[in-house]
Amino acid sequence: MPRRPRIELAGYHHVYNRAVERKYILQNYKDKDKFLEIVNETAHKYKLVVHSYCIMDNHYHLLVENKLENLSLAMRQINSKYASYYNKKYKRVGHLWQDGFKSWYVLDEDYLYILFKYIESNPVKVNMTKRIGQYPYSSSFTMLNNNLLSCCKKSFVLENFSVKELAMYLSIPISEREVKSIEKLHKEKFKIEDNLVQKEKIKTLNEYFKNVNTKDERDKFIIEAFNDGYKQSEISKYLGLSSSTISKIIKSGNS
Repeated sequence: MPRRPRIELAGYHHVYNRAVERKYILQNYKDKDKFLEIVNETAHKYKLVVHSYCIMDNHYHLLVENKLENLSLAMRQINSKYASYYNKKYKRVGHLWQDGFKSWYVLDEDYLYILFKYIESNPVKVNMTKRIGQYPYSSSFTMLNNNLLSCCKKSFVLENFSVKELAMYLSIPISEREVKSIEKLHKEKFKIEDNLVQKEKIKTLNEYFKNVNTKDERDKFIIEAFNDGYKQSEISKYLGLSSSTISKIIKSGNS
């Protein structure tokens, strides 16, 4: 199966990588500290903002924002620098990472808060902690304890939450619905047109609405078509409804 093309354009990216053979290459706290040191240095060098991170024993998650088309360069530097450090320290040779890295472009910024909670929930999911924000090698821990990496200081989380508000937000566990929304986000396919990222449309509008018999069914497929990449104006024109009506339906369905 061909690899999904990576999107390098400026924006938000969920980045993930796992150790070869799922080895615990980040189990030691000194190794995690070194990895974060490399992340911080690289983020400044390549002008990345790290909005969220979680460094587990054999993999990591980052939510980064790039201003330039340099995501692959930055991630290769992070992975190769840590591999050099680790192989030298433990006198080993060979590949350290299972693959280059995986990344998902986040086109819809409404997903960012759910994605933040999804990343920060990793230690809870594997019973390393009971609550989000208790794991020392997650950005939520540093935000709640005023011990931030400098590359995280412009995180949208800090711009929109006080520490008290963030603690309250993180006290609510991530829901199954939120997890499914992130899984759906990871399956989305994109194309680049005129240097802009757009969702690939799965079906024609006629296929969405050809068997619609009720207003509830119509509203359901309006939301689905919008979430699959159609613009409100396209749906409005096809159905002969006002843009404000389409907007209200989408907002009510995605709230």
